Amino acid sequence: MTAAPPRQFHLNAFLMNAGHHDAAWRHPRTRPERITDLTYFQELARTAERGRLDSVFFADGVALWGNARYNAVGGFEPLTLLSALATSTEHIGLIATVSTTFNEPFHVARKFASLDHLSGGRAGWNIVTSGNAAEARNFGREEHLDHAVRYERAAEFLDVTRQLWDSWRDDAQVVDRERGVYTEEGAVQAIEHRGEHFRVDGPLNVPRPPQGHPLLVQAGSSEDGKEFAARYAEAVFTAQQTLGDAQTFAKDLRSRLAKYGRTADQLKILPGICPILGDTEAEALALEDELTGLQIPAYGLQQLSGMLGTDLTGLPLDGPLPELPAEHDINGNKSRFTLVAELARREQLTIRQLIARLGGGRGHRVVAGTPEQIADTLEDWFTQGAADGFNIMPPHLPGGLEDFVDQVVPILQQRGLFRTEYTGRTLRDHYGLARPAGRSL
Repeated sequence: MTAAPPRQFHLNAFLMNAGHHDAAWRHPRTRPERITDLTYFQELARTAERGRLDSVFFADGVALWGNARYNAVGGFEPLTLLSALATSTEHIGLIATVSTTFNEPFHVARKFASLDHLSGGRAGWNIVTSGNAAEARNFGREEHLDHAVRYERAAEFLDVTRQLWDSWRDDAQVVDRERGVYTEEGAVQAIEHRGEHFRVDGPLNVPRPPQGHPLLVQAGSSEDGKEFAARYAEAVFTAQQTLGDAQTFAKDLRSRLAKYGRTADQLKILPGICPILGDTEAEALALEDELTGLQIPAYGLQQLSGMLGTDLTGLPLDGPLPELPAEHDINGNKSRFTLVAELARREQLTIRQLIARLGGGRGHRVVAGTPEQIADTLEDWFTQGAADGFNIMPPHLPGGLEDFVDQVVPILQQRGLFRTEYTGRTLRDHYGLARPAGRSL
């Protein structure tokens, strides 16, 4: 009997303008003036592909994140950008964030089907419900939809988009010139959806995607978010500060799958990690200190106020956080609120110290060390049930991604933890996930 191949993990490159550290744009190794230069992102995507990473990922929102006076914020709409990157790469997956709160199912289904065709089956959708009241105000609403309602809408949104992708059979296009038949009778059908939030007739005006459905990714860790992930997500981008918290989250999420008829191998859990690399640990820590020293407190204070749903303006930076609301009173990103509040409480951090701790990962784990130490951390979380892979968040770009690909990936490959070559063509192939069956006769 042939032994099963050793389990390997998955790596996604989360690309963010000049890098994930909020002071990255001030560092000499970054190129903030290039954040609307297509060739910059082509180079980054090719670097990730050279490292045989599973995918690249772009976050997105429909409001300006952060104060443009103090950071390199703003930039491309991700589906537009990824369509361009599809032509300059061959293998790497292309994941875009799109909100279910400020879009409609038909055009989202159409855009992702188009990207999947353009890329030969490499599209992925990071599904978010949005957590920022400023986004609501860009769409004619004074207040954000209630957190629970956003997830109810998201569930119906997913049901509709999946029906639309399946509205064409895989074998719909017969292209029979002699009979004058392009698609067989009944191969393209309306969905005639009538729900609480949407009325959509269909069918989609794009044939079924090469992957059947683009890879479905989700990034919420609240109770509603975990339930949504258990029902729909095939990969989860998550944030935990400790191995124990990551193990607890993974166990909890996997325990919810059975009620939806799913198994653990149908969901990949990818915690975010911001690796700050140096040839020695002292070098890495010095780089971390250098980036912290470049932070602009006013920017960090504004970001922290947003995460905590509490205006911290005017409070002493070297004092503690004020009394915070309870999680159930937060209508934004509940899981990030709790993570940040617990970090401050557990380590008794001042506001200034908390801004420094969040500068590199906004709540995701930041690890400074040598390539071997970073590899050890990833292996530890992977082998102890906390992760199926990782969402790599380079603190500065392009150098932080190049360092990870050239210094950490080879160690992981030598340990048998990561692929040395791509063995499939589609993003689902990379993640070891089955292609959803379509409609049959």
